[in-house]
Formats: sequence, structure tokens, C-alpha cells
Amino acid sequence: MTQNAALFSPVQMGALDLPNRVLMAPLTRNRAQGDGTPKAMAVPYYRQRASAGLIFTEATQISAMGKGYLDTPGIYTEAQVTAWKKVTDAIHAAGGRVFLQLWHVGRISHSSLLPDGRAPLSASAIRADAQTFTANGFEDCSTPDAMTEVQITQTLAEYRHAAKSAKEAGFDGIEVHAANGYLLDQFLQDGSNHRDDAYGGSIENRMRFLQEVLDVVGEIWSPDRTGVRLSPLGQANDISDTDPETLFAAVIEMLDSRKLAYLHMVEAFPGSTPNDDDSALIDRLRQLWSGFYIANGGYEAQSASDAITSGTADAVTFGRPFIANPDLPERFRIGAKLNEPDADTFYGGDETGYTDYPFMDHPADKVA
Repeated sequence: MTQNAALFSPVQMGALDLPNRVLMAPLTRNRAQGDGTPKAMAVPYYRQRASAGLIFTEATQISAMGKGYLDTPGIYTEAQVTAWKKVTDAIHAAGGRVFLQLWHVGRISHSSLLPDGRAPLSASAIRADAQTFTANGFEDCSTPDAMTEVQITQTLAEYRHAAKSAKEAGFDGIEVHAANGYLLDQFLQDGSNHRDDAYGGSIENRMRFLQEVLDVVGEIWSPDRTGVRLSPLGQANDISDTDPETLFAAVIEMLDSRKLAYLHMVEAFPGSTPNDDDSALIDRLRQLWSGFYIANGGYEAQSASDAITSGTADAVTFGRPFIANPDLPERFRIGAKLNEPDADTFYGGDETGYTDYPFMDHPADKVA
């Protein structure tokens, strides 16, 4: 008997027909080669999870300057494209669908991770009160350089090239990562954007870079295969805004006018519980979006099913449950118990905690 039946009703999202609404969230795993090329073990990892209604890859940097953490993958060299093509081929052969998340971390980086030891790039030269993971372990983020307009133009070209590379690698679409305090979020929010040019000051100006990114990736991908991820509550990587509701209302209305495949909203961060004001803000912002809405943050099978049934979400992304349960949709469908994730293996390492979590294989596994 199917439990939480709303999770298993097929649905159209942009150009894609999704067989279920249990989607795999983008999950940083720090298991790529030092040059950003995905390792061979990424192929079975993603193939194992192909029963998701849609897989979002781990955040993938658009360029060498977009890197912010040790051993994260890229999508800007031929070797990276070739490696990702093996991943997408495996997912498709298993009947799955996959979007690549395009990522530039901006100031959430360290000079040791960047070409020639350069300073990170950001909207303004304001160091984030945050840490990143380098060859020496966790280190404070480096002070960034404020991007010149020439550097903005170059970064837009990098977004376009990465979008083209994603198509060559066989992805079904792309997600523009504008959440969690990374580069595009740094331009949006006034805690990190103190510019006085066409990219700073007013909300219209602060949205300009995101709009230009969507314009350039739109030269490669149609809107019905493009989505955006936002996190209006902040709470990540020292990001803040003096009036987040007004800002994100404008952002969402702008995105809505573009008729994108979806909006992917981070409603809560791991380890946090939104208060009533936070939940009310998310509710008000969600009502400004007329398209396909993907919710993320703290959902379990029942709460996700309830959100879909009530119409407050069209699908839900799951993160850590997918790490530990490659067959998560089937476990949700029959009400099976879940494997427990091992937090010690979330970031970096070998196949342990990556490709070795068990599928259900005997009746005892199927008892909730």
C-alpha cells in the first residue's frame, strides 16, 4: 500500500515529466579531484539515487575563481564535462533525470583555493565572518576584492560557458544557485553589497547581476529547463539584508515574469527551526510565485505529503535522507524505516558514507 500518496503523483515541471515529487537536494560532498573533475565513484553514487523524481547535483563551480571548498567539482573544463557525462549517462540509463546546480561562491573562499593565491571576488570588499574548508582544515574566509565591471562581465561569460558545458555533459537542465550567501546572494543582500554603481544601492540594481546571469544562461537553456534557488531567511555564510521581505518579493516577482521551470526555496537550514515570523515570511513570498514551487528544509515524508496536498509545494527536496537512503522514494512509498546518515562521512573521503549505504533487501527493512 502506498503511503503519503501525494508524493507519488506524477507532475510536469517545466519541460520535464517527473514520476514522483521526492527530489534529491544539492548536497556538497567534497569528493572530486583536486582539479574539480568528478571522481569515478560519483557515477554509482548518482545512479543509485536515480529513483528520485529529479536529482540536483552537488553545487558545481562555474570557474576556477568560483571555488570555495576543497575537492568540489567544476563544469568548465573538458575533463570535467567528460566525467559528468558518465554521471548523466548512468542516471538516464537508470530512468532518472538530473539538473546541474551552477555555483560561484564569491567571498566564501580562501586564497589557497584560488588560482595564483588570488583574493576571492564579491560584490564588495567585505570579509565574511565565516569559515571554509581548505587543505589545512577549516580556515577563516579571505577578504574579497570588490568585482570591477570588467570582472562582472568575465564572470557572466563564465556562467554562459558553464551552462554550455552542462548541456554538453548531458544534463536535463540547470539550477542557478542564488542562495546561502554565495556570490549572487552577496549581490542581492545589502549586508554584503555596499556598491555605488549600477550593481548596488537600490534593489533594482542589486538584482541586476542575477538578471544578467539568467540572460546569459538563457542563451543556452530555455526557461522551462532553468530554475533558481533562493534562501530569503539568510542564516548562512554571514549573509543579511535590512529588508529581506521587500528584497525577495522583488526578486521573486522578477523570476516569476521569466516563466522559469521552478523556484527552489530554502525554508529552513539544517539545525534551525523557523519561528512564526520566518514561516509567515516564507508563506507571503511563496504566494508571489505562480509557477512550480520546490520546498526545502526540514521536511519528512508526512510533512512533505501534507505540503503537496495543501498546495503549498509542488515537490520537496530531501538532503541528508538521500545521503543515507539511495532508495528513499521507495522507502517513503511503503513506510519503511530509514538508514541513519553518518555525519562524519558527509564531507570528503572515499566510498564509505557515499556509495555503501544499503538498499532495502530483506523483509525486516520494510517494517516502519
